[in-house]
Amino acid sequence: MRFGVLGTGHWAATTQAVALAAHPEASLVGVWGRSPAKTAAVAESFGITAFDDVDKLLDAVDAVAIALPPQIQADLAARAARAGKHLLLDKPLALTVESASAVVDAVTDNGVASVVFFTNRFIPAVAEFLRDNEALGGWYAAHATMYASIFQPGNPYAGSTWRREHGGLWDLGPHALSVVLPLLGPVVDLSAADGPHDTVHLLLRHDSGAASTLSLTLDAAPDATTFGFSYYGEHGALTLPAWGADTPVTAFGHAVTALIAAAGGVPHPCDVRYAASITGILSAADQARRTQTIVTV
Repeated sequence: MRFGVLGTGHWAATTQAVALAAHPEASLVGVWGRSPAKTAAVAESFGITAFDDVDKLLDAVDAVAIALPPQIQADLAARAARAGKHLLLDKPLALTVESASAVVDAVTDNGVASVVFFTNRFIPAVAEFLRDNEALGGWYAAHATMYASIFQPGNPYAGSTWRREHGGLWDLGPHALSVVLPLLGPVVDLSAADGPHDTVHLLLRHDSGAASTLSLTLDAAPDATTFGFSYYGEHGALTLPAWGADTPVTAFGHAVTALIAAAGGVPHPCDVRYAASITGILSAADQARRTQTIVTV
């Protein structure tokens, strides 16, 4: 499958392009970005074509991997789907329900495959844990804590404008939801509260009757960073397993494999429809923060 990368930032250059270049069933043929200089630099690093026009890149590929801010990704993803290209997207899919729905419609109307890269879902140990415990059932509570500190000097994401504006809810929230929803089910309604260091705390009620809490920030004190996922049910208490030897690059390679399989008729659960449902949850959480009410998803 011939891939083009849309984006030239840290994630595009050090994760997506690296994984695509190494994948035995993929061919990385080109890159497009908003900065011609960065586009040329990425193209030179990988020995691929630098495109100055998105449509010309689309003409040269079977699929695109997008590593751009979500408000830009959504429009380009729908454009690529309308051109008949398969989609390997980043999270969040979009920043509004309307934009997410437009991507879903474009994918559906044009019959292309889609995979959205919720990193944990493409770590084999995590995927096996979720699959086995979803089948086991009986989970009635979960708690996720994701306290990052990315706005420190030298962090590759410190200059991310959209992350500064939308915070941990939109950047880390998709990751947390991607490993809570499989065991507890869809969210019915939620409430939210803000805390110091741009922390947001969510209380979610699931259609299974279960409840979960998420605590998220990108701006924790540097010595207060922590990540953890705990589950409670009829069979005991568990925590999400560690990644082991896997990295974001190897995980993205698994996502490439998943997209190729989806294009061959074997869909992956982390497609644009699933990602759009998570955009709906995040949008409801934003409303709950503003209104200090319980919001139906």
